[in-house]
Amino acid sequence: MSGLSSKNLVVTHRITIPESELEESFIRSSGPGGQNVNKVSSAVQLRFDVRNSLGLTDVAREALLRGGKLTRDGVLLVTSQRFREQDRNRADAREKLVAIIRRAATPLPVRRATKIPRASKKKRLEGKKHRARIKQDRSRTD
Repeated sequence: MSGLSSKNLVVTHRITIPESELEESFIRSSGPGGQNVNKVSSAVQLRFDVRNSLGLTDVAREALLRGGKLTRDGVLLVTSQRFREQDRNRADAREKLVAIIRRAATPLPVRRATKIPRASKKKRLEGKKHRARIKQDRSRTD
């Protein structure tokens, strides 16, 4: 184990995930490594219980629960197998988790409905009339 296990995961100035809320398991990777892949469990699965986390803000929790990438129990599962070393995969999985939580903690901008300009409406209606006239001319038999 490296020094990562004793630190809390700082996401933003308001969100810090305690180390005790993160559960890691090591699995065999399908990534690079040659024959080594068959012997060493270098890939990391990081589990984070969104529903019961004390470190999340309500806004971030709601966004993560709505996000849909959770298990039925409300656990977010992040997998990393980019590297051949376990420590690098651990760090990568934590970085992925931080990025996911930061995205969820950022509120979406409020959409303001805009009025469609009169010129745009007029142009659209004239285009429709023009197409209608063309089609009508095709069907006429004199």
